[in-house]
Formats: sequence, C-alpha cells, structure tokens
Amino acid sequence: MRMKLSMLITSVCATLLLAGCSSEPASAPKKTEEQPLPPVTGRQALQQMYVTARAWAPDLQIFKLNSILLPDVKTEPGKAAAWEATFVSASLGKARSYTYSIVESAGNLHKGVFAGLDQSWSGSSGNSNPFIMASVKIDSDQAYEVAAKKGAEYDKKNPGKPITFILEANKKFPDTSWRVVWGESVGTSNFSIFVDASTGLYLETMR
Repeated sequence: MRMKLSMLITSVCATLLLAGCSSEPASAPKKTEEQPLPPVTGRQALQQMYVTARAWAPDLQIFKLNSILLPDVKTEPGKAAAWEATFVSASLGKARSYTYSIVESAGNLHKGVFAGLDQSWSGSSGNSNPFIMASVKIDSDQAYEVAAKKGAEYDKKNPGKPITFILEANKKFPDTSWRVVWGESVGTSNFSIFVDASTGLYLETMR
C-alpha cells in the first residue's frame, strides 16, 4: 500500500514537473510607440507658454512670438512644430524667452514649454510695443488664409518656399499684427504680408 502511494506521488510530481517545463513564459506586454504630436498654431503655443510664464512675472506682457522651422517635421498651413515667445515684465525690468515644441530638437529645443534665461529690459524700443494676450483674437492659421489669398501670385511664382510667422505690436499699425513671411526669416525674405491679429483684416504687403 505504501509502495503504491509512493508511486502515485512520484507520478503526480513528474507530471507537474513536465507541465511546468512545457509551459511558455508569459510574454512581456508590447510597448506602444508614442505618437508624434501634430504642429500647432501660434496662439495655441503662445497660450501654453503664457500660462507657464505667469509664474515668472504676474504682470508680464508679450513682446514677440515667432515660429521655428524644423526640417524633420512636416509643416501644415498656418502651423509650426515649434514657437518662441518673448515676454517682458515692467516690475522686474526683465525680458525672458520661452519655447514650445512638439519634439526634442537641436539648438536647445525641448518638447513642451521650456524657459530661457532672464535679460534686462528697460521698456519699448524699436518698432514694437508689448501687448496683452486678449489682443490676439486671430490665430496664425486664419492669418495665413488671408495672406495666402493676397500673396497667391507671388506664391505661384515661388512655389515651395517655407512660411514663417511673427506676431508683434508693430507701431505702424493700431493693433497687434501677424506677419506672414515667405522665407526662413524677415532678413532673407523679399515678400511678407501683415494681417491684423484683432480683426483678421489685410494690412500691408512688404516686398
């Protein structure tokens, strides 16, 4: 009887052992690839930077916003993969730049909002004034639509040119304005169009 019980126990153990050996280890869950974010409009990026910058200076105003071209990211009309905003604070007497990017990139460009270093600021100079967020009622994609219609002839003669955007309170206009630039910068461009950022109306063409 004892021998039969011993043989039975041995048989059960062997079966369990074989079952354990033959079973496959549980496969590790596959990592889902992070989907890249789409390019954003200027006002969307500015809002993200503005919220973060309020912690730096509650009385801040916007001095300038410009798009940043990233060659590895496909562009969309009126949008960009990265933007840079410069804020100023009268109480601190300082200016500070922030960037917003959908990807990590060269040139100290980081995904999301990233703050630069403070610089001294003693008030308006040149052709631009600081402006408030509420003055930006028209977004960059809307400004592009206006500029594209006015610049259709130039665009047809110069296909494939990169489009960049600048938002500022240019002293020659009563309201904050978008400057839609055919080229990588104002300095290298021979054609740009100003659009009122409050009304969306065409303002001027620069050649």
